[in-house]
Amino acid sequence: MPVDTDLLVDRRRIRRKLTAWRVAAFVLAAVAIVALGLAFGGRALIEAQRTHIARISISGLITGDAATLKLLETAAESPSVAGVVLAVNSPGGTVSGSEALHDAIRKLVAAKPTVATVDSVAASGGYIAAIATDHIVSRGSSIVGSIGVIAQYPNFTKLLDTVGVQVEAVRSTPLKAEPDGLGPTPPEARAALQATVLDSYAWFKQLVQQRRHLNDAELAAISDGRVFTGRQGLPLKLVDEIGGEDKAIAWLVKEKKVPKDLPVRDLKRPERGYLRLPFSAAADLARLAGFGRLSDMLARPARALDVSTLDGLLALWQPAP
Repeated sequence: MPVDTDLLVDRRRIRRKLTAWRVAAFVLAAVAIVALGLAFGGRALIEAQRTHIARISISGLITGDAATLKLLETAAESPSVAGVVLAVNSPGGTVSGSEALHDAIRKLVAAKPTVATVDSVAASGGYIAAIATDHIVSRGSSIVGSIGVIAQYPNFTKLLDTVGVQVEAVRSTPLKAEPDGLGPTPPEARAALQATVLDSYAWFKQLVQQRRHLNDAELAAISDGRVFTGRQGLPLKLVDEIGGEDKAIAWLVKEKKVPKDLPVRDLKRPERGYLRLPFSAAADLARLAGFGRLSDMLARPARALDVSTLDGLLALWQPAP
């Protein structure tokens, strides 16, 4: 019986020692990882604080998302940003989103010298973004223009007739929820929708005329919805210069007195902070060491992507299939 008691005491002592060593090893590893993260993160932070030209990409479908608007605000407020290159590569998006983006870029232009470059396409809402700057540099084969607004909706009348489904509705007024695509579009509904499209189209044209300093005849020549190459758009005043980012930076240096030979750094949406990777690694170590609760405390859930739908009127260019 005394032997069994001694063995039990020894086992408890060994277990405590093992736990202490596991804790010590975990703490040392976590400290090392955090130190490395701070070192590399700190280095990146120091680089970001040096005077530079910020490159902000406007790509894909424009919805006026908060993350993009925040990037523009950050560049406008940063004392280390001497100028901004707005790299546009977008076929457009919603009219309201394009308007919000245009207004945000105008605030950026008021704070920092800003120039737009067009990679593959800056059409419709993408062009609304580009004209918010004071100078547009486009590749000769880039696509620009598509000044127009569209509202599209599917009509399922024949499909429902084929299936044998009839949809009925009780409306407060005849134009409520019209057009719904479940039956023939009433002339009054089509006229109402046409009026909203023309209102946004008039706004778009006025914006282009003001920003590009066009007379009525010049505006009429480019505002029928068609697209142009950069070479075609140059004499039409859709763009100011043919070239790439080097031309855009040269304009910033010459016209806006931005210091020469500054580094160009991408200003991107913050997807993870400097400490997120160290904490994630520490959580993995804690899990391996058997400290599940501590691991849960250190773990950080991945941020969900913000997926926006294209509702409302569209300022969007899309080639026919």
